[in-house]
Amino acid sequence: MKHEPGKTAAVIGAGLGGLALAIRLQSAGIATTVFEKRDKPGGRAYVYHDQGFTFDAGPTVITDPECLKKLWRLSGRDISEHVTLLPVEPFYRLCWEDGTVFDYADDQPSIERQIHAINPPDVEGYRRFLAYSRDVYREGYEKLGTVPFLHFSDMIRAAPQLARLQAWRSVHSMVARHIKDEHLRQAFSFHTLLVGGNPFTTSSIYALIHALERQGGVWFAKGGTGALVAGMVQLFQELGGTIHLDSPVDRIETEGNRATAVHARGQRHPFDMVASNADVVHTYRNLLGDPKGEKLARKRHSMSLFVIYFGLRGLRPELRHHMVLFGPRYRELIGEIFGGRKLADDFSLYLHAPSVTDPDLAPEGCSAYYVLAPVPHLGTVDMDWDKAAEAYRDRILDYLEERYIPNLRRDLVTVRHFTPQDFKTELNAHLGSAFSIEPILTQSAWFRPHNRDERLENMYIVGAGTHPGAGIPGVVGSAEATASLMIGERA
Repeated sequence: MKHEPGKTAAVIGAGLGGLALAIRLQSAGIATTVFEKRDKPGGRAYVYHDQGFTFDAGPTVITDPECLKKLWRLSGRDISEHVTLLPVEPFYRLCWEDGTVFDYADDQPSIERQIHAINPPDVEGYRRFLAYSRDVYREGYEKLGTVPFLHFSDMIRAAPQLARLQAWRSVHSMVARHIKDEHLRQAFSFHTLLVGGNPFTTSSIYALIHALERQGGVWFAKGGTGALVAGMVQLFQELGGTIHLDSPVDRIETEGNRATAVHARGQRHPFDMVASNADVVHTYRNLLGDPKGEKLARKRHSMSLFVIYFGLRGLRPELRHHMVLFGPRYRELIGEIFGGRKLADDFSLYLHAPSVTDPDLAPEGCSAYYVLAPVPHLGTVDMDWDKAAEAYRDRILDYLEERYIPNLRRDLVTVRHFTPQDFKTELNAHLGSAFSIEPILTQSAWFRPHNRDERLENMYIVGAGTHPGAGIPGVVGSAEATASLMIGERA
């Protein structure tokens, strides 16, 4: 990696994207300082500790561990010095209300046996979809996932492959083209929700997530995703980097076509370069005072989430680490989440049961969980979550107790929740969106906010709001793309 002695950089936000960028810059000899608004690093990957339970606030699915290992190798280190990654099997257990269960993992015979039991003709259809997914993975992830799209000519160069892969189609339509059973169509299209995308409108390029998981597996950091954050912070500091917590940035000072300093807690901090891992609308509208912020605010933004963290007495060995609990509706519910005018009466849920893999996340004889429901963002349904949250929480807990976790209420030790309003206030997320700008084709690659600002030559963006998008591989990939510009590897 090219070294830049004497240069300084600020990174605003200690989310996974910001930390990955800071590690890359510090490894290249750029003296880097991270400013974080909250009292702990992690951004969406925050951690709560309550009565002996450890709760990861946000991302829990680690795919493509290689993208993380690369961060340590930049300085001749090994990730195992700071982080222990544990394999998760199955990747997900998928459950439907009619009793259908599908265990999805990187086990072709098992997948095909389960598909055959549901709908035999779909075995061959799944093989075709898997081949397509792997093709998209090679073109969209391996070749383009860490390449910044600064010029429209970059998009033109990618266009032939995007056309060949029918990127204008949605993920669900591509799955449905090969697979006929409705349960299986849901099983192989829900992944876009993990990065804030509607399966019925998100570009089929995002079908690469399926191949990404098959290629690299699904992993969990021992101690939780927060342990990965802590490992990244430790690596960054051992390399000589500086991190300031409880230090919200008020504004980015500019002069002409350059960013000159960041202002935090009443102090001015000059830097040669500035990168923001904060929400892109917040960055442009509030920190830069740039009219572009209003333009970005009008783009389509991903849905929000309602998350419940709870700890129970007793173990639940019948559960799996990652569970997707499909409700009675799929297409209709997703339509209401992304474009409805009210909160739907039903829900589909992601249940995280990390004690299955790491019992140390709960006191002895207890187990830790979180459950999330995708919900509309505040621009779609502007409801008073302070008033609605408790009733919605109780509906979800009652549903879990009735169908998946008997005696949940009896064994409940601790519970808390996080609403779309919390995404807005705690994370400065525009409209309380959980994944920033929605990953539709016309908001992907060059059409997303660029990794380097078009006007300010030393102002950069990293994280879910820029290319390639949300999810751990996405924000870590954005850090590689942005670092290549900041270090000078790309003009």
